[in-house]
Amino acid sequence: MLVLADGTLFQGELIGSERGPTATGELVFNTSLSGYQEIITDPSYAGQIITFTYPHIGNYGVNSHDAESRRPFCRGIVVRDLARRPSNWRSMGDLDGYLVEHGVPGITGIDTRRLTLHLRDRGALPGAFGADEMTVRAAAKASTGTEGIDLVAEVTTDAPYMVGDSDAPFHVVAYDFGIKTTILRRLVGVGCHVEVVPASTPAADVLARAPDGVFLSNGPGDPTAVAGAAANVAALIGEVPVFGICLGHQIMGLGLGAETHKLAFGHHGANHPVRNERTGQVEITSQNHNYVVAADTVPGGAAVTHVNLNDGTVEGLAVLGVPAFSVQHHPEAGPGPHDASYLFAEFTALMTKAG
Repeated sequence: MLVLADGTLFQGELIGSERGPTATGELVFNTSLSGYQEIITDPSYAGQIITFTYPHIGNYGVNSHDAESRRPFCRGIVVRDLARRPSNWRSMGDLDGYLVEHGVPGITGIDTRRLTLHLRDRGALPGAFGADEMTVRAAAKASTGTEGIDLVAEVTTDAPYMVGDSDAPFHVVAYDFGIKTTILRRLVGVGCHVEVVPASTPAADVLARAPDGVFLSNGPGDPTAVAGAAANVAALIGEVPVFGICLGHQIMGLGLGAETHKLAFGHHGANHPVRNERTGQVEITSQNHNYVVAADTVPGGAAVTHVNLNDGTVEGLAVLGVPAFSVQHHPEAGPGPHDASYLFAEFTALMTKAG
């Protein structure tokens, strides 16, 4: 059974890893119709249990190419119907076996429509699932959200590493707050030799590497809890071109003096409309975050460049007169269209101009 912190109970069947009697975490829902392997392996889900709103999950299997990180960091998954016989020419295995291999617990047979409506009305809630009702209820009651917890420390790399051709036109240092493999592929694809560094790397150490630009990655949880990150980014702005996405966007906002706050249930899906304030064009974006930059706290030295049309939240920032910008959504993702992929070219254009 699955139990939320408010006592709401759902019954289902356990799947995936059987490690430990219960799985605990903050429950959120993702509205994407496909891409479940990429979602499960997105480090931004550290500390959370993912509810898939699409009813059939696992139908095209899993493979060795679509993982976004070295392993899944989510606390578990919740699905309505786990496919028993995956079918796709790229499939190398089934989702249940993948969960077992990587120690990810799951539960199927859940009324995910009812669960999603409950989370929509009550907001993201801590919860737990497992086989013993008393143990699960106690774990759900004791489970906490993501506020004030540095989840980035759980997912960041232990040591720097390099990606791409050393002869590439641009040398980029990327802060790993929970970076995704596709982001690295996109940066390499626009001519970057990327040096990925731990989230705690001081700004002085980054500048000592003499990069052409600095990238601030996505990542999990509360941006105010990532120790030293905002101060490091503040020290980099104006010294070198900076591009941030998702958590990196929020941390850049903090570095500029803005504030962040937690949304009720966040943005988790592949169909979020975002208006580009400079062009008026609406872009369909992929998103995964619970926190946002508060619009009324953006300082005068920065401009809001993108706005979410569902709720009016800040989706992009640019520092006036300085080569630094960020977006809340995931421009590396392909939710069907590739409306936001131009942002990587904008980053290289800034580096070219600065050089």
